[in-house]
Amino acid sequence: MAYTARTLITRSWYLSGIVARNLQDVTGDQATDGLMLLNALLDYKQVQTDLIPYYSYNTTYYTVAGQEKLIIPNCAAIQSLTFNIGTVRFPIQYVSPKRYFGSARVDGINSLPMSFTMQRELGGSSIYLYFNASTAYQLKIYGKFFLTDVTLDTDLLTVFDTSYIEYLRYALAEYMCSEYGVELNPQSQKKLLQMQSTLRYLSPPDLTNTKVSMLKKDFSVGWGFVNMFDGFFPGSF
Repeated sequence: MAYTARTLITRSWYLSGIVARNLQDVTGDQATDGLMLLNALLDYKQVQTDLIPYYSYNTTYYTVAGQEKLIIPNCAAIQSLTFNIGTVRFPIQYVSPKRYFGSARVDGINSLPMSFTMQRELGGSSIYLYFNASTAYQLKIYGKFFLTDVTLDTDLLTVFDTSYIEYLRYALAEYMCSEYGVELNPQSQKKLLQMQSTLRYLSPPDLTNTKVSMLKKDFSVGWGFVNMFDGFFPGSF
């Protein structure tokens, strides 16, 4: 059985208390306004990524030889980034934008991409690679992508899980109350907060880190060695 956006909007109007259940019908204008608010809610998840429970594994992008910046449309967040040489997959380490753009380095080196940073842009995100790729490598992006807008007749069961649709019902009711300048009833507000907490627990950010000792004697990769060996090093190192 289909669960359309129209059904979700109708139930959200009733949950908000603005339209009285069993006493009033949702008008055409209210359905149109509800759709606008629902799509605004979905669009806001572009920045509220902790409330998107869905991850995607995208393998459709390739590096461009000698090019530092790549645009990834509809990308909201990147959890991991790798590239392939044949069937072998190599990780690309994330660094903060401050470190990426503010640290000393030699530009214009074409080799294996070893680090990247990400910047949100209109319509998606851009990634910056260092070193510039020496050829076209297949990228594999594990992350979150934008939720798509819906129409009144969109079957939401083909887009979202039933649990997420229930969350959207409460979140949309809150949007409706805000639009009308009224408060969502305390019990529903409490339920919405519980749902948000559960969604954040379902897909928490990866806060693990790796300690790097400044006193270790291990060999470290420098730009000079990359220039000399084009990203590959003799086994003696």
